[in-house]
Parts: sequence; C-alpha cells; structure tokens
Amino acid sequence: MSVKSWVRFGLVLAVPCVMVLASCAGKTGGADLAEQEMAEQLRQEEEAARLAAEAEARKAEEARIAAERLEREKAEAKKKAEEKAAFLNQHVHFEFDSFALTSEAMKVLDAKVAWLRNNPGVKISVEGHCDERGTREYNLALGDRRARSVKQYLVDSGIADARIATISYGEERPLDPAQNEAAWSKNRRAQFVIR
Repeated sequence: MSVKSWVRFGLVLAVPCVMVLASCAGKTGGADLAEQEMAEQLRQEEEAARLAAEAEARKAEEARIAAERLEREKAEAKKKAEEKAAFLNQHVHFEFDSFALTSEAMKVLDAKVAWLRNNPGVKISVEGHCDERGTREYNLALGDRRARSVKQYLVDSGIADARIATISYGEERPLDPAQNEAAWSKNRRAQFVIR
C-alpha cells in the first residue's frame, strides 16, 4: 500500500472518530445545562419553602402576642371589676348616735380614696344610714351628718368636692331588718353609689 493510500485510510478512520467525539462533547454540555436548570429550580423551591416557613412563624408569633394581650386585658378588666365591687360593697360603720369616724372607718375610706384617685372620672354619692332607734327626723339628720363626715374626709384626702354628693336615708333602708344590736350596727353606715 502506498503512502497516499495509508493517508486516505487514516482519514477515513479519523473523520468518524472526530464526529463521534464532537457529538459526545455536545451531549455533555446539554446535560450540564439541564443540571443547572434543575439546581436553580431546587434552589427556588427551597427559597419559597423558607419564605413560607418564615411567614408561618410570623403568623404564629402574631397570634401568640394577640392571645397574651387578650389575657392581659381580661385580667385587667377582672381586677377593675373586683376593685369597683370592693369600693361599692365595703361600708363605713358608725357607733350608736355618732357621726365620728373610727380608725376602722378611716382605713376603709383610705382604700376608697386610692380607688377614686385611680378613677378620676367617677362621681359618687355617699348615703348616710341609721338604725331604727330615734325619730325619723332625727335619723334623717344623723344620716346626713354621717354622709357629710365621710365626704369631708374624702375631700381632705384630695378628692374634688364636686365629685361627691351626699344624701341621707335615715332609717328607711336597713341592711338587716332585725331588731337587735348586731342588725343595728350593720345599719349605722355610710354607703357608696357611683353616679
């Protein structure tokens, strides 16, 4: 075989090999692009999942904060209701035929002063009451002195005079209708009403 023939033979073998190699090189580049696209899609899905998880966590935190706020508001409302009930239901009691404030009465009034300071928009009436002994007229006058005595203590403690009205019911509204000292001591009182 001549040299020319060998060259031709070599070319015949080399061309298909080059074509096969070029074809393989093209397929590898396509596979890389597909892998890159898949990686990008995966990255986007992971980012979307991360953002969704963050949004869910934020929503849960907002719900927790709202629940805590609601609990605080309920507790505050309950506390205010209890303090108001204590203000209204704790009476100032007096000795027989007296409108002088005892040390026990002053303690009760000090608590009422604190409540009135914490509730500056509240206006009240102080009702003066007596037991059934004595004439109706005398007991109306005594009930009035008891209510005024309480009002003066509140005013002296810094509560505005205009927030406090007084009224006497004398013996007309007893807490206990029995006719004994236990009942009479309950009925000799100053009672509070929110206007």
